[in-house]
Amino acid sequence: MPSGLVALALGGFGIGLTEFLIAGLLPQVASSFAVSEAAAGWLISGYALSVAVGAIALTAATARLPRKAVLVGLVALFVVGNLLSAVAPSYPVMLLGRIVAALCHGSFFGIGSLVARSLVAPEKKSRAVAVMFAGLTLANVLGVPFGALVGERWGWRAAFWAVTAIGVLALAGIAALVPYGAGETRSPTMTVTGQSDPAPADGLRAQFRAFRSWQVWLTLTATALSYGGMFGAFSYIAYTFTEVGGFSSTDVAWLLMVYGVGLVVGNLVGGRAADHDRDHALVLALLGLAVTLVVFGLLAANATASVVLVFLMGLFGFASVPGMITRVTDFAHGAALAASANVSASNIGNALGAWLGGLAITAGLGYTAPLYVGAGIVLISVIVMAVAARRAKSPAQHAEHCM
Repeated sequence: MPSGLVALALGGFGIGLTEFLIAGLLPQVASSFAVSEAAAGWLISGYALSVAVGAIALTAATARLPRKAVLVGLVALFVVGNLLSAVAPSYPVMLLGRIVAALCHGSFFGIGSLVARSLVAPEKKSRAVAVMFAGLTLANVLGVPFGALVGERWGWRAAFWAVTAIGVLALAGIAALVPYGAGETRSPTMTVTGQSDPAPADGLRAQFRAFRSWQVWLTLTATALSYGGMFGAFSYIAYTFTEVGGFSSTDVAWLLMVYGVGLVVGNLVGGRAADHDRDHALVLALLGLAVTLVVFGLLAANATASVVLVFLMGLFGFASVPGMITRVTDFAHGAALAASANVSASNIGNALGAWLGGLAITAGLGYTAPLYVGAGIVLISVIVMAVAARRAKSPAQHAEHCM
């Protein structure tokens, strides 16, 4: 494993940690600043909105800059944002810190995925992306309990100081270990490893030109729908556990950790599978997620089945992520804007899925309804991905991919 990948994974871990740990700290933060729970909730929703905006805006603004320098700058922005949160004297400053830290999120994973794949041979590119995203999935497992534990012992500010320190380590690691010129090669026949790979799109105009490809749009659509289906169900999973499965509220934390372990396993398995037959692996992962959500809805009252199925939900839910990113960047000819748009698409899908799942509950369909709604959304994603895979085999699409 190239040492630069480890540095990228550490950056992903820090960014994921700051996204997830706030959920375990909201009561303390709300009490500290004397704001309502609803106002404190903006520290989560404001972060998500900032991710969606920053992914496109910062990637477009830095299109002509060296990618290693951009990554260093993004992690520095992340450090500044978390430092603001750690020392915030008031709630508005705390919210500003969250927004600043979130701006780097989408661009880091978009540009970082292009740098990661350039550090290895092309036949291992999805695995390289999976290694970088391993930091994010691990943060999903540890984020909430880490925030709750540190916050309980030393106060919520200590949690943000810890994340700031991780950011500084990631900044030093990327600066020292990521090779200069990683992801910068303009020739489609050479990479840092000396292997063939698509040449990165150069300049803002070339970045936007990548969106002329139908395959890019189909992949972004499949990404948004797959995330929407999974997080539409996940957003209300605590209610499913307690109101349907009979679990206590104290059980929810370890059940969510089981889900997080599934994310970690699915990410690594999905990256390896995508390097063998990417489109086939993607269709199977999405189909597996749809089936899992349906079965979960049917067996949610069974405690043992719920534990197994929430693990599979995480596994199939994240198994498609490395392949989706390498797919969209392949058809976008290395355009970082397309990779970052994939992150924005996932966040849009999250919001859509959570909204539709909430509508189903409000309509009186019960706490298993979001699982079925999620399954329906993911099934549409399966169809989109199947169409994309079929089109990719046509001579015209193959010629587009090779241009």
